[in-house]
Amino acid sequence: MEMGIVVGRVTATRKDENLVGTKLLITQAIGLDGAPLDSQPVITVDTVGAGIGEKVFFVKGSMASRAVRNKDAPVDAAIVGIIDSLECRNFKG
Repeated sequence: MEMGIVVGRVTATRKDENLVGTKLLITQAIGLDGAPLDSQPVITVDTVGAGIGEKVFFVKGSMASRAVRNKDAPVDAAIVGIIDSLECRNFKG
C-alpha cells in the first residue's frame, strides 16, 4: 500500500464497460511527512468515496483489481482507504 493525496478527478464519457459507474481520481503518492514523492500521479479507481484534497492509501497491480466490485474491470490502481490521522515516531526521511 502507498499513501497519497487526491489531486484531481477524471471524467471519461467513453470507457471500458466494466468501469461504468466508477469514480476515477488522480492521486499523487506522498511520504510519511505528507510531501509529494518524485513520481507521476496515477489514475485510481475510488472504492471508498474519497474526494479532492483527502489523504488516502491506495494499492496497485493485482491487489487493485481485487479491491473493485467488478473483477473483470481493467484496474491498475485503487483507493482502498481514507486517512483520518497519521502518527509516526522516529521517522528519518
